[in-house]
Amino acid sequence: MVLSGAEIVIACLKEQGVDTVFGYPGGAILNIYDALYKHKEIRHILTSHEQGASHAADGYARATGKVGVCFATSGPGATNLVTGIATAYMDSIPVVAITCNVGTSLLGKDSFQEIDIMGITMPVTKYSFIVKDVTDLADAIRRAFKIARTGRPGPVLVDITKDATANKTEYTEQRPEEVVPNTTTIKDADIAQAVEMIQAAKKPMIFVGGGAIASNASKELLEFVEKVDAPVCDTLMGKGAFSGEHPLYTGMLGMHGTKYANFGVARCDLLITVGARFSDRVFGDASRFASHAKILQIDVDPAEINKNIMTSANIIGDVKEVLKRLTPCLEQQEHTEWIGYVEDLKTRFPLKYKEEGLTGPYIIEEIYKATKGDAIICTEVGQHQMWAAQYYKYSKPRTLLTSGGLGTMGYGLGASMGAKVAMPEKRVINIAGDGCFRMNMNELATAARYQIPIIEIVINNHVLGMVHQWQELFYERRYSSTVFHDKADFAKVAEALGCKGIRVTTKEEFTKALMEAFACDGPVVLDCQIDCEDKVFPMVPAGAPIENAFDQDDL
Repeated sequence: MVLSGAEIVIACLKEQGVDTVFGYPGGAILNIYDALYKHKEIRHILTSHEQGASHAADGYARATGKVGVCFATSGPGATNLVTGIATAYMDSIPVVAITCNVGTSLLGKDSFQEIDIMGITMPVTKYSFIVKDVTDLADAIRRAFKIARTGRPGPVLVDITKDATANKTEYTEQRPEEVVPNTTTIKDADIAQAVEMIQAAKKPMIFVGGGAIASNASKELLEFVEKVDAPVCDTLMGKGAFSGEHPLYTGMLGMHGTKYANFGVARCDLLITVGARFSDRVFGDASRFASHAKILQIDVDPAEINKNIMTSANIIGDVKEVLKRLTPCLEQQEHTEWIGYVEDLKTRFPLKYKEEGLTGPYIIEEIYKATKGDAIICTEVGQHQMWAAQYYKYSKPRTLLTSGGLGTMGYGLGASMGAKVAMPEKRVINIAGDGCFRMNMNELATAARYQIPIIEIVINNHVLGMVHQWQELFYERRYSSTVFHDKADFAKVAEALGCKGIRVTTKEEFTKALMEAFACDGPVVLDCQIDCEDKVFPMVPAGAPIENAFDQDDL
């Protein structure tokens, strides 16, 4: 059949099973929005800002494992997506961003709202297309979805000139090409070497990252852990891949990791790294990281091998496929004495916080008790993010959605909308700080417009919490531009934007307000007032060895 380019875009989205698109229209993309108007089977969520659309597509993808999709027009519309695209790129999230540009004859002439969005996004996408010929359009979109899902997932941008959306060509429907893990990189010799290392280890530790979630390897990971009989720690992105309720779980590793995870890695003789890329927030001082251990790294991306931390051995391949091959080759291991040692560390160095008054950790623990761990938790970035990582026990994958690599303030509200639209049966809670809430609070209007029943919890200490903490500990209390002197009332802001707003100042008020939010069928904001002196502990100074973790007792 003969279709316009705009109709081909919609037809290709339907081919790929897309049911929801987040976006914002404009002149260059009008033809696609006109075609979308005729196809009600694809739901469109009109966000308040294009950045909100990109974060919502990201949240949709993280919650489901499917590709998230967002639309934006040319110029500033397209550039407003860049932060969200970069967020997805840093965390390996499959997103397809479709933008439109000025007509082909106007390219390169500084035309109104013209921008080289392909060039701008090249460093933060797996691939970027510009389509100027309608006959190339269907193949470009199909390739975009395949690239986004293949190997290490990530975002892809497709920029289409306006004339390519208007011109017509023959279109033939195609079934999406199945994406299967590439197993050719998994070598028998590498498996054999890993088996030898694991079976020789007396004090193994397993370190889990987001790659275990991307490959849907939770079942295989559990079998592997129980076969190796080793304590487990994780990254921020790996939370939920291995249950936080399992007795072998030791918490998060790194700058704000538990002391017992950090000390365990510092003392282990083999660190088995499963789908983690060794971020600087994890290793601290690279020269002293896991200095008593051999390191075995399993990762789908060969570029991550020996990039930040030198390994003793590695297996390159999809985590799920690697573990399927590796686990059956192992004899059942037993490390009773080593596990007992790590359990003693848990007893000696537990996470703790002050009992009096409303605090961030208390709020997170109460959310965990109220949800029984059965919720999707989104966060912004900062102190509240770390408290959410420390005090909520994630027992399933895709239940913590957070910007780990880029650290994007303003991410969580859009992501929570995307997650709730994708998973309407799930309770979705976004945990924010007051600084982050200011970044994208306009998306509350979107949640209200579509009656998306998310719960926004603002842990409000009237400062930029994490930066303020650093200024106190390392900058002699010079609080440069981190204290809010205004009188913003977030509960009233929420009400003005069409949501329910509740101000909370005590533990008792929080418990009551949370139950009220659970019973509400629309978006709710809880503005929770806490002390600006509350800090995230443990903490490792930047660039220091992770065994240098300190807490309030050490201070």
